[in-house]
Amino acid sequence: MADMKKNRDKKIALVAGALDLPFFTRDALRRAGWDVFVVGLKNFYDPRLEPDMVVRLGGGGRAVREFRRRGIRKITFVGAIGHPNLSDIRPDLWSLFALISIMKHQRGYDSMAVALNKVLEKRGLEVVAAQDLAPELTFQKAGAQTRVKPTARDMRDIERAIDVSHTIGAADIGASVVVDKQVIAVEAAEGTAKMLERVVAMRNGRTRRSGVFAKMTKPGQDLRIDIPAIGVDTVRAVAAAHLRGIVVNTKTCFVVDAPAVIAAANDAGIFIIAIDE
Repeated sequence: MADMKKNRDKKIALVAGALDLPFFTRDALRRAGWDVFVVGLKNFYDPRLEPDMVVRLGGGGRAVREFRRRGIRKITFVGAIGHPNLSDIRPDLWSLFALISIMKHQRGYDSMAVALNKVLEKRGLEVVAAQDLAPELTFQKAGAQTRVKPTARDMRDIERAIDVSHTIGAADIGASVVVDKQVIAVEAAEGTAKMLERVVAMRNGRTRRSGVFAKMTKPGQDLRIDIPAIGVDTVRAVAAAHLRGIVVNTKTCFVVDAPAVIAAANDAGIFIIAIDE
């Protein structure tokens, strides 16, 4: 009986959206000893992921029944979900009731995530943060992760960026900010990538690097379902914007392929620093 409980406790469903993060999360969880059942969200997941099951948005009832059949009690959400075509959702009965419950509690994205967690937990599913089960997905130690280290001037920009990140995060506006003595850009509904594109266009023609990009956890953010992330593309965009470096939280910011991210930053001559808060 003890072995059966142990095997059941090591089972987890990974609901995968778009981009590369689901690949690295799946592999990290398996290296940590988890039996991962991958669910691809139709029209979002990368087919190369080869999921065990594919569901459409609105098909949650079928997925929940399959989790119960397999003895899966833990679930984690990873990957981007864009703006779906509402005509493609067609919620089943379970999803319809879940959606009604979520909408009752919605006061912005973060509260919607909390409401979704509550709905799933009522069905016997524990929503967990993948980074808590596979620590390799984040920077665990504070400090510079790269050969380049921040200067005293950089540290002033970093402190300013952290303060601004907390302010915009508390208002549920975004998680990212660019500071070069003053605030250059803040993330809004367009997302991090588009914000950095704006900064690249704004600083076109610059040759000297200055300023920092910070992607921080928002106050009260539910890290089980919504977590900041950086990857090689982030490093390239920061370098293209002629910024000096990147600031993230330890243990709460996904780093998509950390060795590749650090190598890309070293090649570009920029720093990455992780901050304990």
